[in-house]
Amino acid sequence: MSRYFDRVEYRVRKREFVTHTGWIGKTRLSVISTGIGPDNIDIVLNELDALFNIELATRQVKPNLTSLTFIRLGTAGSLQREVPADAFVASSGAIGMDGLMQFYHAPEQQNHPLLSALRGHCKGQWDFPLAPYFVESDPGLLRHFSENFHQGITATNPGFYGAQGRQLRAPVRQSHYLDLLQSFEFQERKIVNLEMETAAIYGLSQLLGHRAVSLSAILANRAEGKFSQNPARSVRRLLETALEKISSGF
Repeated sequence: MSRYFDRVEYRVRKREFVTHTGWIGKTRLSVISTGIGPDNIDIVLNELDALFNIELATRQVKPNLTSLTFIRLGTAGSLQREVPADAFVASSGAIGMDGLMQFYHAPEQQNHPLLSALRGHCKGQWDFPLAPYFVESDPGLLRHFSENFHQGITATNPGFYGAQGRQLRAPVRQSHYLDLLQSFEFQERKIVNLEMETAAIYGLSQLLGHRAVSLSAILANRAEGKFSQNPARSVRRLLETALEKISSGF
């Protein structure tokens, strides 16, 4: 992504975490490859927050806190037929099936009314191996990604196979997991896609006082079994669309 920068200041790599910091016009930003999954998000967001808001020499929280802006750019599969492969999704909220935020004191996320509705919807069919949580996106960021974006709820999962309803040799507990998610609706909002990071980003951002929005290129429509014929092009289009917004100083 940093190939779009006008100037690159730093390139740093530690294990799977790759960071490039630079400028696009008058906007300074860092692009970070986090690796896959909510466990990596837990590391990245906490350490970025610490970098800005904790005096590392004394380990004391700074008196004046800095609020950061996180824009997740990634890929996902859609659950709704009207969200085809190669479309873009901006997540208006996220259901965390990964359990990460249950380790934090975040009662608003753990007791949201949507969760009661979801449990009622799945009652007798699915007992949730991990207690879900729900977090909204930052509304100020989300409004910049309405044109040419589908908006809706994202389901964040702790894995790619069983956790997303895929079965190879290991048997899954609920073969109709995706059907339950696809048919759920809360206040006229549906679960439109599923992936592995968004709820963790939203949850930690809300808890730490940061802003976040998650943008996904849809590479597969799980409802119809259709796939992108050119995933690289879809991802490139999403990067360019997001960077155009960022460089405009939104």
